[in-house]
Amino acid sequence: MNKNLLAASAATLAMALTVASCGNASDPKLNQTGATPDLPQVNETLVPAMKISPPANWNGETPTVPAGFTVSAFATDLKIPRQMLVLPNGDVLIAEGRGGHAPPLRPKDVIAGVIKKQGNTKIKGGNRITLLRDANNDGIPELRTVLVENLDAPYGLAYVDGSLYVAEQGALVRFAFQPGQTGISTPAERVTELPSRINHHWTKSLTVSADGTKLYVGIGSNSNIGERGMAVEEERAVVWEIDRATGARRTIATGIRNPTALAIEPTTSLLWSVVNERDELGPQLVPDYLTQVKDGAFYGWPYSYWGQNRDPRVMPQNPEMVAKAIAPDYALGSHVAALGIDFARNGGFGGAFSNGAFIGMHGSWNRQDPSGYKVAWVPFNSGRPAGPPVDFATGFLKNGEARGRPVGVAFDPNKRVLLVADDLSNTVWRIAPTQ
Repeated sequence: MNKNLLAASAATLAMALTVASCGNASDPKLNQTGATPDLPQVNETLVPAMKISPPANWNGETPTVPAGFTVSAFATDLKIPRQMLVLPNGDVLIAEGRGGHAPPLRPKDVIAGVIKKQGNTKIKGGNRITLLRDANNDGIPELRTVLVENLDAPYGLAYVDGSLYVAEQGALVRFAFQPGQTGISTPAERVTELPSRINHHWTKSLTVSADGTKLYVGIGSNSNIGERGMAVEEERAVVWEIDRATGARRTIATGIRNPTALAIEPTTSLLWSVVNERDELGPQLVPDYLTQVKDGAFYGWPYSYWGQNRDPRVMPQNPEMVAKAIAPDYALGSHVAALGIDFARNGGFGGAFSNGAFIGMHGSWNRQDPSGYKVAWVPFNSGRPAGPPVDFATGFLKNGEARGRPVGVAFDPNKRVLLVADDLSNTVWRIAPTQ
């Protein structure tokens, strides 16, 4: 770290921690979910409000789920579980790891880093993919094994036609693989390099098109609002489409700050993403969101948010780009840190949970009253969000402490099970109907 930055950070850290704990309170009257969220005035401060709920143990308890459902630990003692994939034979793959190597740029980057670490697991990332097999669907895997190891911060997973694709932090790789295998010994084939310079947002999300011909990769920005300069943002804050047959790629969406998870909506075969928006504009700016990834769309980052609401911090301003920005489809709430999405399929759980998306919310740091820390359900109708979100799994926060932080979610339509990766307690939770 730069010596001047280190000295400035050390000199201001104690004061900043005190200031950060005195941020403005959120307004409970604001509705920050849905197609037209309430957007308050910008409230930028020298040191943003910061609060992480300290980690705590579950002590034999489990998350809270709706009546008619049961929840249990499907796997424990993992090494930072992130995204998951249910294979055609029902086996479950879990990507485990931690990436990123962006140096701090400002004293408040160091301060934010100190606070954020307070809410993270102390376990070292596994840099591997673990396989779980529960053939009789009793919630107790009869097989648990490491499928492949020595990966570089694996995150996104996809399987199609005898190939397992893994989005590491610097490359999309492919393994020859058939469901039923319990180990991979052949080396990975590199499909394409992924932007990894600085890697402020290191996670690379991944999914495959409904017809299996295209892969989609989400690549986050290298900064909050371009403060490192736009030269290092080339092919960042984008979604790529990669042709499986030829390897050719094109950028289909830009200005999409951090598309942390991707999924195909089953009734329309359209691509959707959950996206983490910018920080440091106040406790209720800017809402993270769920959106269809529209081909050719520009979502505003870094110049504007939620369509054409200009971010006054970004210099030089770019009115032409702001004029092109489109609003996302559905707000999830400010700073909830949505990291997971999967759609119900084949009728889902039935009833109120038949058609829609499960969203894993990792939880806030940039506000005093915590947001997120749960799994939400967004109902859909005719391929579009249709109604307010519903809490589906809660209890990750208790008495101001975090017992877990949801990341990826995976719905198994055959077993009628939802799996939730929790990278704080290093658990995968299994939620299923009681009957």
